Amino acid sequence: MVSETVELRGHIIDSLILPKVLDEIMTLGGTFEILHLTVGQRREDASRAEVRVTAPDAQRLDAILGRIGQHGAVPLAGDEARLVPADVDGVFPDGFYCSSHFETWIKRHGQWVAVERPEMDCGIRFDPATGRASTVPMHRVRRGDRIVVGHAGVKVAPIDRSPERNVFEFMASNVSSEKPKAVVIREMAAHIKTARAAGGKVLVVAGPAVIHTGAGGHLERVIAAGYVQVLFAGNALAAHDIEQAFYGTSLGMSLEAGMPVDEGHEHHLRAINTIRRAGGIRQAVEQGILKRGIMHACVVHGVDYVLAGSIRDDGPLPDVITDMVTAQDAMREKIRGVTVGIMIASTLHSIATGNILPASVKLICVDINPAVVTKLADRGSFQAMGLVTDVEPFLRALAEHLVPVNGR
Repeated sequence: MVSETVELRGHIIDSLILPKVLDEIMTLGGTFEILHLTVGQRREDASRAEVRVTAPDAQRLDAILGRIGQHGAVPLAGDEARLVPADVDGVFPDGFYCSSHFETWIKRHGQWVAVERPEMDCGIRFDPATGRASTVPMHRVRRGDRIVVGHAGVKVAPIDRSPERNVFEFMASNVSSEKPKAVVIREMAAHIKTARAAGGKVLVVAGPAVIHTGAGGHLERVIAAGYVQVLFAGNALAAHDIEQAFYGTSLGMSLEAGMPVDEGHEHHLRAINTIRRAGGIRQAVEQGILKRGIMHACVVHGVDYVLAGSIRDDGPLPDVITDMVTAQDAMREKIRGVTVGIMIASTLHSIATGNILPASVKLICVDINPAVVTKLADRGSFQAMGLVTDVEPFLRALAEHLVPVNGR
């Protein structure tokens, strides 16, 4: 039998971190003994626990320490992080540390070094010349990069439950179509306003249903008011947004009459062709060809956008990035400074975005499909919430809170 003593600090009781750690230990075949426990007496007080973890062998113990380390359990032994040079471009060394989206540090020369740009499912690269550490996706690894291997000398700080409860936090753990939507949307709007007032960026990830349901005008209004700084979408959102700007249709359906129009099934292709002839979305706006819509608003109001393609895309638009890895890297660059992410009627783009965002970013996921909302909201922390509802009434209500008509 082998053992290791770990320490947990923070709101480990009310955030249920301690019970999660103990459950992980037993699930993975280990046992535990709580050596010391100090419980905070008030909501704002932190707690501390020392737990001896015992396993049948070193391999099992290492697996347990790796799992509970994601909840902030740090070995008291205080070993340094082990670094191994990558021997092949695009390949991590065996046993590499798999990062999480939580704030992370590695121990080097007796000092804890913060890992820059936390992201899940990456490795950690350390630069001896600068003394800096950062996450690195697999495809960016280069031979000779010093990569953290194993779990020793790595510390993670999971998101604590806020001492002050609010509607956002309360609803984050409850995905249901029976939520008091008006209250939740009002709280969302207030959080967005607070984030913008503090200088944070708001990211919107949107699917084509935003256009199909006639909600594009609401999002356009929110963009024009300065509440969106980054937009992630696919070819479909942009193509149908431009289709409605040119023809008043989406998928050939009139957004005013709700009826199909003659030759309407060709409209999105004709819209894409027009933009391709202009050279791109920005060029179409600058040439006076594209005069309204979400993409027009993004260009006019300086909103950064990344359009990532898929195998089913028509065209696609010239702005669409068709290489998956290139699109991922473009998204990684644009999320700097984002503090709120709003995922609207988009499954794959939303999940991809959620995976590259640090845990400190508040996530709001809105979809008519509860499975999509559950997937995004279930991130193991208190920073994500979901709302099961149709996108049009959601965006209409959000726009009314953020941009009141006539100041009311």
